[in-house]
Amino acid sequence: MTSLWWQTGVIYQVYPRSYQDTNGDGVGDLNGIERRLDYLVGLGIDAIWISPFYPSPMADFGYDVAEYLDVDSRFGTLADFDDLLAAAHSKGLRVLIDLVPNHTSIQHAWFVESRASRSNPRRSWYIWRDPGPDGAPPNNWISDFGGSAWEWDEASGQYYYHAFLKEQPDLNWRNPEVRNAMYGVMRFWLDRGVDGFRIDVLWHMIKAADFPDNPPNSEWRPSMGEKDRVLQLHSTDQPEVHAIASEMRTIADSYAGSGQGPRVLVGEIYLPLDRLVRYYGPERRGVHLPANFQLINAPWEARALETLIANYESALPPDAWPNWALGNHDRSRVATKRGPVQARVAAMLLLTLRGTPTVYYGDELGLSDVAITPAQVQDPLELREPGLGLGRDPVRASMPWDGRANAGFSTAEPWLPLNSDWPARNAEKLAKDPSSILTLYRRLLAARRAYPALSAGAFRLLDATGDVLAYERGHDPGGMIVALNLGGSPQHMILPDRAATFRPLLSTIDEFVSIESGALLLRADEGVILTAA
Repeated sequence: MTSLWWQTGVIYQVYPRSYQDTNGDGVGDLNGIERRLDYLVGLGIDAIWISPFYPSPMADFGYDVAEYLDVDSRFGTLADFDDLLAAAHSKGLRVLIDLVPNHTSIQHAWFVESRASRSNPRRSWYIWRDPGPDGAPPNNWISDFGGSAWEWDEASGQYYYHAFLKEQPDLNWRNPEVRNAMYGVMRFWLDRGVDGFRIDVLWHMIKAADFPDNPPNSEWRPSMGEKDRVLQLHSTDQPEVHAIASEMRTIADSYAGSGQGPRVLVGEIYLPLDRLVRYYGPERRGVHLPANFQLINAPWEARALETLIANYESALPPDAWPNWALGNHDRSRVATKRGPVQARVAAMLLLTLRGTPTVYYGDELGLSDVAITPAQVQDPLELREPGLGLGRDPVRASMPWDGRANAGFSTAEPWLPLNSDWPARNAEKLAKDPSSILTLYRRLLAARRAYPALSAGAFRLLDATGDVLAYERGHDPGGMIVALNLGGSPQHMILPDRAATFRPLLSTIDEFVSIESGALLLRADEGVILTAA
């Protein structure tokens, strides 16, 4: 198989508010991303995915879109985006942007019209329902931010549906006019030259036509958050959503011959494995990469990960390409969950598994979740359900670049606080340290480029015991072995006979790798890559 750029490449997520500020308001912007492109080239990634930058009242920090065809003034202008895109392409970097098709802002012109009256031509662009017999909401569906997913509109005497905040009304994707309008949005950005989209909450986009109650969750407990009191059986993952994914795929693929090469669709989908892989679509006509988040919350235990990887590989449809992530803007950082030492092992895992990896900004610095005081909370999820630890502010903190004031992120106080160890843990300082996690990321990403077995080769799990997870990439000759010690004590792994001539390529600790009598001796918390001599 000839590998495409989005299969061999590595995607790097940029949360624009937190990456680099250039105008002194404490909020990152598009010009800031452009300023840091050389850093990204030096890191060794292939594509950047930029979280939303559209005009928005920021009820949910850009995921409440008020206009799809422009840039919010906080982040710059459309011309700034064009400059960023051109600069990225000139340096060999691809650019993906967030597409937010499930819902708009309450301030979007479409919703303003829809809300104006029941007879407005855009009324059916959103999901409106009459109240129940007692005036209550139409059903028991719960918003992902807590509370009923239905908001009463006094003027028109109906409820509208919002899977998230009441300021984010859901579009009615059963309406062909909505589909055509959003497909027009895709073409607008594809015409400007973007290399693809990360599609927000793809599995939410169609709801059961008759709106039945969702069943109660028998395993629910208060610490899970209110939304999990019911199972989202009827409000998400409906069969008709796959036709939408297919239509989006057709649009993206129609740009593949433009001279820029293939465009890619990454679907945000939090579903069990058997339902996740359906989003590849019949004959791979769904999204190219249904996002695989299993590593984020997986038990950090060798046999558990071995089973997880094997199950995922076996569940993939023929010719479907896998993908992996350790974190994102909604989930706790890997260094917090696994600790700073195992975060290095996790980096080797992410960047050597078969498939497309996505690196969340700052993970290459080993950033942990940042402590946020109650007075500093920005996230509406935390504000609505305080004390449950559901808030996302700790993983969206500002990027520490150097030892200057505010870590070089801004000349003003950042919109969210920096990591407390930023004077020691910043990009400039770690780049000069040959033993830092940033240096490790650079070496791992360089190895992916230098050795096709790591980026496109076959995958096979190897027999291992104890805390060791091991697998082979590629075929002889030219194969590679990856062995990861997920525990805090030394381990040994008996190498396959064919590996007798293999040599060490990379360790997460230092240059020393020990092989004795056909066994690889792994130190505590060490990952190793071996390559055929």
